[in-house]
Amino acid sequence: MPVADFLDLAARPPRPRTAGLTHVLDPGIGPGALADVLAGAGHLIDIWKVGWGTAYVDATLDAKVAGLSAAGIDLCLGGTMLEIAWAQGHTEKCLAWAKDAGFTRVEVSRGTVPMTLAEKSALIARAARDFAVLAEVGSKAPGEMHAARHWPAECCSDLDAGASLVVTEGRQSGTVGTFDEQGRVRPEVVESVVAAVGVERVVFEAPRSSQQAWFVRRFGPEVNLGNVVPGDVLSVETLRLGLRSDTAVLSVPSLAGAEPA
Repeated sequence: MPVADFLDLAARPPRPRTAGLTHVLDPGIGPGALADVLAGAGHLIDIWKVGWGTAYVDATLDAKVAGLSAAGIDLCLGGTMLEIAWAQGHTEKCLAWAKDAGFTRVEVSRGTVPMTLAEKSALIARAARDFAVLAEVGSKAPGEMHAARHWPAECCSDLDAGASLVVTEGRQSGTVGTFDEQGRVRPEVVESVVAAVGVERVVFEAPRSSQQAWFVRRFGPEVNLGNVVPGDVLSVETLRLGLRSDTAVLSVPSLAGAEPA
C-alpha cells in the first residue's frame, strides 16, 4: 500500500529524537500484544517503560527486550521496582540485573518509599553511571507527600544529579500529581516546572487522550508525553500531527482555489 503523504501536517523528526518523545507504559502485556503494537506503531515509540515491578515476574522479558531492541526503542525500568530495591539495600543488585537484562534507561522516583531529596540525588548519580535516568517528581497518592510547589526545585536538583529527563507524576490513572482527581490538568504545576527546567527536559505523564491533547495544544507536537497506553500510540501521533479534531488547525481554501466536489 502506498504511503499517504498528501496532507500538510506538523513536521516530526525521525528517531532517535530529543523532543516529541512518546513514552509508553507497559503494564505487563504479552509477546503477541507487543508484536501487534510494534507492527503498527513501533516506529512512533521512543521509550518503553516496563511498569512497576512487572519486569521482575515477566517470564517473557527476554523476548520483549529482543523485540524492542530490534525496533530501536529504549527500554526503561519502572521506578517503583528500583525504589523497593533501594529500600531493601539491593540497589547494586537491581541495577546490575537491569543492565544484564538489556535496559538502557531507568526511572528514579520517590513516590512509594520514603526517600529524602539528598538520597534521591545519590541514587540518580549512581544509576547515571550505567543508564540514561528519568527522574520522576511527585507522589502516587492523592494529596501527595511531596507538594507540587516543590517540584521545580526538585527537577533542577534531579538534572544536576545526572538525570537526562524529569518526569511529572500522573500515574496510569491520570488523577494525581499533574492532574486533579477528575483528571484535569493543573496548569500552574505544569508551567512552574517548565519555567524551571524548560519543556524539552520534561516528560509529562498523560495517559488520557484529553490530557495529551491539552499538552499538544499548549506546547506543540514536540512535547514529550509519558505513560501512553500501548494501544494508544497511533492515537497520540494523530494528536501531534493535527489529525484529530482536538488538535486540528484547518485552513479552509477559498472558492477560487478549492478542489471540485
